[in-house]
Amino acid sequence: MAVLRLDHVPESIQVNVPLYIILPDPGKIKDQPVRDRKVLYLLHGLSDDGSAWQRFTSIETYAHKNGLVVIMPSFGRSFYIDQPNGQAYFTYLVEELPKYIEDVFHLSPKRENTYIAGNSMGGYGAFKAAFLRPDLYQAAASFSGVLSLAILNNPNDKRQEEFKYLFGDFSKLPGSEHDPAIWLKNAVEKKTQLPDLYIACGTQEDVYPLSVYFHQACRSAGLNVHYHEEDAHHNWFFWDKQILRFLNEVLAPMPEAEIIQEINNG
Repeated sequence: MAVLRLDHVPESIQVNVPLYIILPDPGKIKDQPVRDRKVLYLLHGLSDDGSAWQRFTSIETYAHKNGLVVIMPSFGRSFYIDQPNGQAYFTYLVEELPKYIEDVFHLSPKRENTYIAGNSMGGYGAFKAAFLRPDLYQAAASFSGVLSLAILNNPNDKRQEEFKYLFGDFSKLPGSEHDPAIWLKNAVEKKTQLPDLYIACGTQEDVYPLSVYFHQACRSAGLNVHYHEEDAHHNWFFWDKQILRFLNEVLAPMPEAEIIQEINNG
């Protein structure tokens, strides 16, 4: 395995950002050119950066097992949106970054080879990308995702001013481009071919009701979403298990009992 850190200055952000990449050995999957490898974009939460998944989970082991390329970009506290100051983080995620990866590493941008997942704020970003640019991804996963921005509108939260800077007037959020409910509504109305969707959340998390609500909204809209919940908290122990579950389902489908056994053994 090769584990890389690249520092570059994307045009869409205009500031240096670290980019972490896991590359499998060329011989891990025989007779498969590097260009045809599966690629996973793995997004971090509000308090982390692109190194978090590598530091706090066994993602390198999972990548090695599957011959998977993992791209772990850094997005600060941006909520993966194009910000009022002109730093276009969402544009970077869905346009500039895939082109950069293709140009530098010659990896295929084909939809059937590309997956995206994230935890917490990264779950929001992964689903935003999946719903607004479904042509890019075969499957998308939200682990403990912020799938409704109503949770941010808490006057007792010290981060209120930060969130208001990002999203503006909270009263105008419902129905805006930042509202996951609108992503879903527009996708259904347009009969969009969405990626396979996966939602996982711990029942002890503050964001648990958000995952339940969004899953129910998807089902009411006729979408088939893979959903998993368990007695867990908002932490890396839970997210490590869920990224393994997700990869086992989308890369090497196996019976649920085998997935649970491998998670427990891990």
